[in-house]
Amino acid sequence: MTTTTSPEFPVVEGRGVYVLAAHPHWRDSRVNRRMLAAARGVPGVDVNDLYGSYPDFAIDVEAEQERLRRASLVVLVHPIQWYSMPALQKLWLDDVLAYGWAYGPGGTALQGKDLWLAATTGSPESSYHPQGYHRYFFDAFLPPYEQTAALCGMRFLPPLIFHGARSASEADVASHVETFAQRLGSYPDWPEMDEIEACVACPVPESDRPADPDDIGKTVGKAFHAAMTRGLSVATADKVA
Repeated sequence: MTTTTSPEFPVVEGRGVYVLAAHPHWRDSRVNRRMLAAARGVPGVDVNDLYGSYPDFAIDVEAEQERLRRASLVVLVHPIQWYSMPALQKLWLDDVLAYGWAYGPGGTALQGKDLWLAATTGSPESSYHPQGYHRYFFDAFLPPYEQTAALCGMRFLPPLIFHGARSASEADVASHVETFAQRLGSYPDWPEMDEIEACVACPVPESDRPADPDDIGKTVGKAFHAAMTRGLSVATADKVA
């Protein structure tokens, strides 16, 4: 059954999927561009081309949080750049996953949801090896993604990584894109889902988070106002005395 809560964001009840695709140069993409097109063809999937939506990097935080609220699965689709994500995807995390909303005291908006990384690398898998030029197995670069999910109370699903995107054969690319679309369409009925552990609880104590500058300014302002009020009261009392 399909429930439409907004003309822009149709959601399949019980399995809302939000795909965030981030590629700074879509024309140069061999794999991500086709994954984006495939995702758009899966019924009930909300797809957002971040560089198309926010070319000025001015992210609509409220709109993004609303799309996240509707989703059960959040999918990050992007090329790995300098062992991490493209700049706009990182900015999206910084702006949208706010303290008090996505994590920290009161930040429960994403708890119980799933996070899935579907990324590509330009280098072959063999290069991600202690004897290769990347020096580490690829799994060594996943903890920031895993911990982001954990801090938000989300379950991090096994990532779908396509290595060697620059040199892969057409058959391999087509097979990968087909697998990606099939997974989107079949969520949450994945064979391994029952074996994936629930997310780790990572509560953030309020004492670990310093007050925002605006809050500090308000506190100082109130203290100054109180001191001035007390000073005027004393001066008035002296005159009356």
